[in-house]
Amino acid sequence: MTLYITSARAIAACDNYVDAFDAGSGAATVKLYDGVVPANADTALSGNTLLATLTMSDPAFAGAADVGGSARATANAITDDSSADATGTASFFRCQDSDALVVMQGAVGSGSGELDLNTTSIVSGAAVSITSFTVTLPENA
Repeated sequence: MTLYITSARAIAACDNYVDAFDAGSGAATVKLYDGVVPANADTALSGNTLLATLTMSDPAFAGAADVGGSARATANAITDDSSADATGTASFFRCQDSDALVVMQGAVGSGSGELDLNTTSIVSGAAVSITSFTVTLPENA
């Protein structure tokens, strides 16, 4: 049997989750890394290179809405990293609140990731921008 929750509860849960990005006194960050993706957001980084850091708005996300049977929150403006830290291929991202606590980890892509970039081929000193970032919670599981 599939579990279904109401649209209103899914929206509330999504809003509650993305509010965690706004913890602390400043804006959240999105950090892009290369290498093997850790098993989950609680796993320590291991040999990954920080490629770029982008700063989210504060608040980080607009209110969630029902989109095709799921609750979806879309990120507010995210400031580009005007000068990437290192050269490499971005394979995943981690978001941290302003207290540097990890809130989320996910895959990156260029039109195909959970977080979309202008390019996954990062070059040290080059600009890096996010083209799309949403958080979606299903209304059924």
